[in-house]
Amino acid sequence: GSLERRRCLYLHTGRACCQMVEVLLAVLVLVCSSVSCGSAGGYTGLPALGGIYYYQYGGAYSGFGGADGERAQQLDQRFYLLKLPIARAAMVVGGCLLVFPCVLILVSALQVPWHFPAWLLIECTLYIVIALGTVPALYYFLHSLLSVYNSSVCKEREQLYQSKGYQGFWCSLHGAEIAAGLLGCMAAMAYLLSAGLAVRDYRTVHEQKQNPLQL
Repeated sequence: GSLERRRCLYLHTGRACCQMVEVLLAVLVLVCSSVSCGSAGGYTGLPALGGIYYYQYGGAYSGFGGADGERAQQLDQRFYLLKLPIARAAMVVGGCLLVFPCVLILVSALQVPWHFPAWLLIECTLYIVIALGTVPALYYFLHSLLSVYNSSVCKEREQLYQSKGYQGFWCSLHGAEIAAGLLGCMAAMAYLLSAGLAVRDYRTVHEQKQNPLQL
């Protein structure tokens, strides 16, 4: 009927497309955050992964003596525990940012903004608040990671692996963490765009309700 057609038509609007982009960005933030966390085992866990990891690093404990192997394991675990709270916080934020646009898509598909136009102004306000809150959240995320990489644990771990000829354990942001930051910036811009579209749709709904003959 007419209601079903309106629900389908909403999914083709600019606001719905922007919200679906927000869903995709949130999923990517979750993925990048989980990659940033890594595994608790570090080097010692690589053989368990098999495949390219096992052969790239030469097999289990190759190049490490008993004391060095134990020290590497301790440093891996301490480094993992330092990064774990940051990664978990980023994943929680990513999960919330995933749920938020999904709820808005459902609400709009159910025609709530048509029956209650003020909802669009509430939606606009929420988008602006989240977009502004994304900036300090990104700063905290990157600043916390840099603090971990500048820690004595990371420096000692890097030197230990380099002394055995292993690469890839540098104390610097890696690709997934940089990608998470860039995705967060893109999400903030998408939220501001959605806020503008919500205001535009509010005006459209208000005008249509005042002139029902135009429907």
